[in-house]
Amino acid sequence: MSVQERKERERAGRERLIVATARELAEQQGWDAVTTRRLAERIEYSQPVLYSHFRGKREIIGAVALEGATELAAALRSATAAADDAHARVTALARAYLDFAERNPAVYDAVFRLDGGLAFADEATPEPLKDAFAALLETLDEVAGDDVHPGLFTETFWAALHGLATLSRAGRLPSADAERRVELLVDRLAVR
Repeated sequence: MSVQERKERERAGRERLIVATARELAEQQGWDAVTTRRLAERIEYSQPVLYSHFRGKREIIGAVALEGATELAAALRSATAAADDAHARVTALARAYLDFAERNPAVYDAVFRLDGGLAFADEATPEPLKDAFAALLETLDEVAGDDVHPGLFTETFWAALHGLATLSRAGRLPSADAERRVELLVDRLAVR
């Protein structure tokens, strides 16, 4: 292995460490606790080393968002793969989405709420974000209806899921009715 290859491997390892540490800190204490100073202390590198990888917190949030989008897409595909029919796939998709949001609140925020400097719904949208949307579209396309554009239907269904995730986490919706909300969403929107 050449010196250059070793340096690139070490650089990639430091970058993964920064992102993993930011995720861990954000999940434990929230994104306000994630500062370049605290990250540098936790990873035991100087702030200039951290800045050699990311220009600041915004780019770190973006890196966490890309990881999170990849994980969300995998979770959605895994959940829908075992379902027997379209209704069961949409129900599994909704549950998997809401479960991901509940289990990974800081990552979910990085993907959907915080400014990570990433473009959405644009040609410049990074592939992991496009793939997360595609994972929704693959299942929801089946139930969009004949006169509805599948992408528009997916955006609408996604918005409803995001609303449920956000309102539930904020304690604005009674948790006892969480499953009934999923049933209503699927039964009323995915009617094909």
